[in-house]
Amino acid sequence: MKIASKAATHVGMVRELNEDSFLDRGEEGTWVVADGMGGHDSGEVASQAVVETVGKMELDGDFDASLERLQSLILEVNESLVSDAERFSRDRQPGSTVVALLIQDGQGAVVWAGDSRIYRRRFGAFEQLTRDHSHVQELLDNHLIRPDEAEKHPMANVITRAVGIDVPLDIDTRVFQVLDGDQFLLCSDGLSRLVGDEEINEMMDNGDADEVVQSLLHTALVRGAPDNVTLIYVACGDTQDGSTIVMNIDELL
Repeated sequence: MKIASKAATHVGMVRELNEDSFLDRGEEGTWVVADGMGGHDSGEVASQAVVETVGKMELDGDFDASLERLQSLILEVNESLVSDAERFSRDRQPGSTVVALLIQDGQGAVVWAGDSRIYRRRFGAFEQLTRDHSHVQELLDNHLIRPDEAEKHPMANVITRAVGIDVPLDIDTRVFQVLDGDQFLLCSDGLSRLVGDEEINEMMDNGDADEVVQSLLHTALVRGAPDNVTLIYVACGDTQDGSTIVMNIDELL
């Protein structure tokens, strides 16, 4: 199965430092978005550690072995960041969300901790494959707030799991078959908080990787982008050319 992917990251319209990091190894079927937290350069330290560690992964010929290796590397970088946390003040302890997509031999897996997301579009049906590890998601699950209250909730930025905060780290995994025509979008909450599901679905319907990424990023930026914005679009199927394109944009409006 041929796979084409395109990634983009932007500091946003308010912040001075981009603490997001991403990994686009389309030729090896591995993609990661990590959203750093901790302020100053702390978040950048954590998110870069996540993608650098996963980026060293050598895929096994067996899907299950590759997935186990991916999970182990995320736990490994978590332990490393926690052990190094004494170098930082408590309010600037490096931490990062992580969401990773693995595709190998027609099988796929999503591994995540935090509120960075992966969406899938399949035969026109749109679905969020991840479930946010956040305080607001817990309120939603317990029917204490309505969905329309979630994004503007005063604790919308509080996450309940992250790499680098504590040991052990509880990561979630979802395994599925990958079908011809599947489209995936990995993103930090800098995108998902500003662009709704229906809008994302409509933009992914375009099918052109260049235009999908440009339109999503542009929408977030014209809406003020108070946070860093990072996204990776992945399209699977025999109609793809197998290319991998990366954008690091700081001036796009």
